[in-house]
Amino acid sequence: MANRTETRTERAHRTIHAGGEWLAASSGATREILDPADALPFTVVAEGDEKDTDLAVAAARRAFDAGEWPHTPVAGRAALLRRVAELLVRDREELGLLESRDAGKTVEEGRVDIDCVADAFRYFADLVAGEAPGRVVDAGSPEVHSVVVHEPVGVCAMITPWNYPLLQASWKIAPALAAGNTFVIKPSEITPLTTIALIDLLVEAGLPTGVANIVTGPGHTVGVRLAEHPDVDLVSFTGGLTSGTKVAQAAAVTVKKVALELGGKNPNVVFADACETEEGFDTAVDQALNAAFIHSGQVCSAGGRLIVEESVRERFVAELARRAQKIRLGRGTEDGVECGPLVSAQQRAKTEGYVASALAEGAELRCGGKRPEPSPQRPESGYFYEPTVLDHCHREMRVVREEVFGPVLTVETFRTEDEAVALANDTEYGLAGAVWTADAGRARRVAGRLRHGTVWINDFHPYLPQAEWGGFGKSGVGRELGPAGLAEYRESKHVYQNLAPKPVRWFAG
Repeated sequence: MANRTETRTERAHRTIHAGGEWLAASSGATREILDPADALPFTVVAEGDEKDTDLAVAAARRAFDAGEWPHTPVAGRAALLRRVAELLVRDREELGLLESRDAGKTVEEGRVDIDCVADAFRYFADLVAGEAPGRVVDAGSPEVHSVVVHEPVGVCAMITPWNYPLLQASWKIAPALAAGNTFVIKPSEITPLTTIALIDLLVEAGLPTGVANIVTGPGHTVGVRLAEHPDVDLVSFTGGLTSGTKVAQAAAVTVKKVALELGGKNPNVVFADACETEEGFDTAVDQALNAAFIHSGQVCSAGGRLIVEESVRERFVAELARRAQKIRLGRGTEDGVECGPLVSAQQRAKTEGYVASALAEGAELRCGGKRPEPSPQRPESGYFYEPTVLDHCHREMRVVREEVFGPVLTVETFRTEDEAVALANDTEYGLAGAVWTADAGRARRVAGRLRHGTVWINDFHPYLPQAEWGGFGKSGVGRELGPAGLAEYRESKHVYQNLAPKPVRWFAG
């Protein structure tokens, strides 16, 4: 990795990759990338615009229409994806550290992300390699052969968020390549570094020129142009509701395929019977902490809404707040740190605004609610915010209705199962949720009634590459991971072959 890192350093701000070349922005514009732990710049990337986007799309179009990749046999595509997984394992430490410094998460979280990225490439390699060549459809005649086959969509535009830069990129890139597509990816302008590194690994693995392209730059120029571009066949976006709506509107003009994974306001429902034993109580509290505060709450599936049965509320919340105060905040690269900073000053200010509004609306602050005292591991200039628990919340509060994307946990209570389900479903989002109970029947009943794309029972946050990831309501459309994730990057075609053609007599005579 040392030589490749040196190459990227020497490449400086040439972080746009189009048609096999690393380029500076056509305008010459650059952007400093800040370390959120101290707000200091540590590298520079190109700030691309519409002109750079058009160049990258043209390269992807040529590679799809006249290149070899869409026609590469499935075994060859699968083999390349497996080589990429091997390279990710080889560079795990370096990439994990880069993800930590870029996004602010702990190094251990960064390492786990790289493991999951490698798993995604392996999974889609195995999935596409093991598929049947087509599905035969009975046409009712021995003289007709009818089969449904799959073909690549074409040029895919991918727009990814800042919280899980490489993981979210892999959920799009791996199935797109497995299906035989070409792509242009726009990572978040805040955290682009590991996605840039992945393009290097794809090239090293032997991906043909023009198949993988990247444009570093802001959403209002690069992202919008990708969504509206007439030579893009599919756009896949992960991010906030407002930006996702704009992507869908821009894509509608050319009626291209759209996959949107947007926000979440995810309920974590805890029934009293889950806490009847000390072990059950301890597990439920521990998982409530993980649900809310992993990566400082900057997770679309974060369990930021604790909905707990009234009879155990006080004990549960008191223990939750006690443990939350002990979470060790600091620079993600420091030993012993459990939670890093927020990604930007803007994100911290947004979090502070939500907490202030909640307190003004009557919430009770049980812990946190402020910036921590600075320390050697926690520079004053960094974007740190204490894990915060807000009790006595209700549905009319902004902090309960809207996605905070920060280390803030709200507490609501219920008395009956119906009330718990009603509270959990009382949201415009429908991404994920969880139910905690010792009653197997209740677990299945409540999980079945929750209107969320993913429901965990007595757990929070695990995902499997084999499973599908999507949501209801304003959490988006489409699916990632699993067979449906591959299907997003394909067109289905019905091939009808008449083996004994005859004239068609539409008109008399």
